[in-house]
Amino acid sequence: MTTQRKIALVTGASRGLGCNTALQLAQKGIDSIVTYRSGEAEADKVVAEIEAIGGTAVAMKLDTSDTSEFGDFVHDLQAVLKGHWDRHTFDFLVNNAGTGLAKPFAETSEEEFDQLMNVHVKGVYFLTQRLLPLIADGGRIVNISSGLARFTLPGSSAYATMKGAVEVMSRYMAKELGSRQIAVNVVAPGAIETDFNGGAVRDNPDMNKMIASTTAMGRVGLPDDIGGAISSLLAGDLGWMTAQRIEVSGGQNL
Repeated sequence: MTTQRKIALVTGASRGLGCNTALQLAQKGIDSIVTYRSGEAEADKVVAEIEAIGGTAVAMKLDTSDTSEFGDFVHDLQAVLKGHWDRHTFDFLVNNAGTGLAKPFAETSEEEFDQLMNVHVKGVYFLTQRLLPLIADGGRIVNISSGLARFTLPGSSAYATMKGAVEVMSRYMAKELGSRQIAVNVVAPGAIETDFNGGAVRDNPDMNKMIASTTAMGRVGLPDDIGGAISSLLAGDLGWMTAQRIEVSGGQNL
């Protein structure tokens, strides 16, 4: 009798940390549903890479800032689960999709604030709520925060505010979903070399060097650092751990 493979839903997985997480999960024998907002070709490439590893993956379009899409998405997801895995549930949810904003507090507009709120707070809250019937009992949820919710970097006030809300939200999820043995934790990356915020950490040598000097381990983070942490949290024997904030920053700003 073959063991049923676990399935993860990773939002914002066409690039960056979401992509890396899905690939790392595949290396650990976990299949993925990867969502994308506009990068269909990139998401299809992620699917192809997972299939090359020997896993199964499906790319689905989803704008996590638009709650009006969530009902149709859940309906389509049910068909995908049945068609590809002959299942009605999935095991792991990674709320990764997000956008950044680098702007001083005094110059941040209400529109910009609302855009971040829709993706990082409202989107995470209501997407998770709509997905609850499809998450298997004993499953796990990882919400992505940021080291910026602990330390400050001028120009990040709005973004960090959203991530602070995610951390509080996650504790409430953990408490209220505990009766279903669903563990909910937060992974908070430090500064990572991706294309996030225009690839500033990756492509600006002065910024990269400055941030590296603030970390205990003497470098900025790489996507593998975060994807590895998230996949290990989901694939490992940590089901009894819940409501925890795990910062993966190389010891930034200690």
